Amino acid sequence: MQETVRVRFAPSPTGALHIGGVRTALYNYLFARKHQGKLIVRIEDTDQARFVAGAEAYIVNTLQWLGIEADEGPTQGGTYGPYRQSERKAIYQRYAAQLVAAGKAYYAFDTPEELDAMRARLKAARVAAPQYNAISRGWMRNSLTLPQEEVADMLRAGVPHVIRIKVPHQEDIRFHDLIRGWIKVSTAVLDDKILIKSDGIPTYHFANVIDDYLMEITHVIRGEEWIPSTPIHVLLYQCLGWEGSMPQFAHLPLLLKPEGTGKLSKRDADKYGFPIFPLAWQDPDTGEYTPGFREKGYLPEAMLNFMALLGWNPGSQQEIFSKEDLIRSFAIERVGKSGIRFAIQKAEWFNQQYLKVKSDKTLFAYLTQALEENKIAYTHEKAIQVCQLIKERAVFPQDFWQQGRHFFVQPDAYDDKALETKWNAQVRLVLQDFIAPLEALQSFQGDVIKGILTSLAVARSVKMGFIMPVLRVALTGSGTGPDLMQSMELLGREECVARIKTFFLARPITHT
Repeated sequence: MQETVRVRFAPSPTGALHIGGVRTALYNYLFARKHQGKLIVRIEDTDQARFVAGAEAYIVNTLQWLGIEADEGPTQGGTYGPYRQSERKAIYQRYAAQLVAAGKAYYAFDTPEELDAMRARLKAARVAAPQYNAISRGWMRNSLTLPQEEVADMLRAGVPHVIRIKVPHQEDIRFHDLIRGWIKVSTAVLDDKILIKSDGIPTYHFANVIDDYLMEITHVIRGEEWIPSTPIHVLLYQCLGWEGSMPQFAHLPLLLKPEGTGKLSKRDADKYGFPIFPLAWQDPDTGEYTPGFREKGYLPEAMLNFMALLGWNPGSQQEIFSKEDLIRSFAIERVGKSGIRFAIQKAEWFNQQYLKVKSDKTLFAYLTQALEENKIAYTHEKAIQVCQLIKERAVFPQDFWQQGRHFFVQPDAYDDKALETKWNAQVRLVLQDFIAPLEALQSFQGDVIKGILTSLAVARSVKMGFIMPVLRVALTGSGTGPDLMQSMELLGREECVARIKTFFLARPITHT
């Protein structure tokens, strides 16, 4: 096999791409680039019953959004194609026939009823895991038990059948995992997996081995859920005489629920209110729309950084990595074995860090696009000032509009929860006293404004912890936001006074 590292990302087009699949694509990409190798995208669409229209385009768009560039694939082309398994059926049939001829696989003609009866018989015999294996195949209808003439007649007549691998009885299969070390499995626990289904379509197990060999894949980096299937894949390499060309395996740890137990699912994401897909997905059957990380405001560079650290440990305290940094630093041997808790708060933190270093021009565009869509007038100078005030707090691009809107229009609603324990007659008196000196103030600066407010609070024996939240709500409608004194400077004297007076009218005293 050639020396060039060749890895593959091989998703099935059965719906939107789960974030765990995206991490697999990223690790393959980083490994390929680190070793000056190639990343191949292969669409594993052999399961036509689960095929979903638009899923392949979704996969392509996801990789494009994240900047995970493939070197070969259905879009890019390449010399090892076709890159869709549905276009490679004749190849699989040829190798399946080769295995049957060599006595490594066989035809099985069992009906669904006969398979059910076999499982029931084994269950009655208290077999823990009833399966079609080296023992049970001896009393089933297959080319190992039937006369050759009868097998030939049934094949000519087109009797429905599958092709199964002939798993050796009680042998050990060993393979090395770059993350987990040596793994040994006895064939006694393996079943005779179907290689070619009755419709002539190969199963995942067969097609992926054939394709990995023919595409000269050197490393298979995939999720740990494929560990139980790997012994069959190793056995197929042996049966086909390809042991010397078998790729190295690396099985990635699971992404766990936020509480740290069990595999992360869409249901978990819905429960905790975060995305599970990279991009928005609309189910073509139900019409259900699910927003993705992109639509929620996550930046692609932040997502790459976040996902890279979901299992990989750089061996240092560094957390912020550009894509180039990740390529330089990534090592598959530093990926852990244990499942990784999916902490969405960390994803938000990464997004905030990357948002902070965006140019003023970019931040300006986040805000002004929304202002223009809502037909709100603004000046360039004020919009820039608002962006600079908000940028330290913003987590998502839309925060510049959501937190900056009140600098351009008066609030049309007030945060009642923030007022619940703060708004009372004493606070109102302080703010009422505040209006006249505010109107007379010549130098409308934050430190001067705060000095006046503090003096009034002391005179009325009211804590600033009560006054400041109410003043913020009065001016912005919200209980949270950037520095209040700086916000007042930006709003201006007349606007601040007008908003306090409007608030008095809108919120009569309900607490004494």
